[in-house]
Amino acid sequence: MATSEATWTCKQCGASVGDTAEVCWRCAAHRSATGRAAVTRLRCVQCDRDLEYVGTKSFHEGTRWGVLGDIGELFVNKQKLDLYCCPRCGRVEFFVDGIGEDLRGR
Repeated sequence: MATSEATWTCKQCGASVGDTAEVCWRCAAHRSATGRAAVTRLRCVQCDRDLEYVGTKSFHEGTRWGVLGDIGELFVNKQKLDLYCCPRCGRVEFFVDGIGEDLRGR
């Protein structure tokens, strides 16, 4: 029988963190940080629920380079975007990584 570890929820990014950890594994926020208290929560325009931070993803322009494989990825323009998703309807919002993160609670 497996034992489940107690957890706490990061106030900064919402990740579930093991009870023995003092720092969030996803965003490195300290356990006692107040995080989003002073931040306006992002809301879904479709169903008026809080959006959840899904992660930062890298997108690239153009197509794969075929025979060059991943080496060709060095020559394409990439953009990192923060993704937020509505847990009810699945609506996704994209934000440029590194801009306005303090306003989104990241």
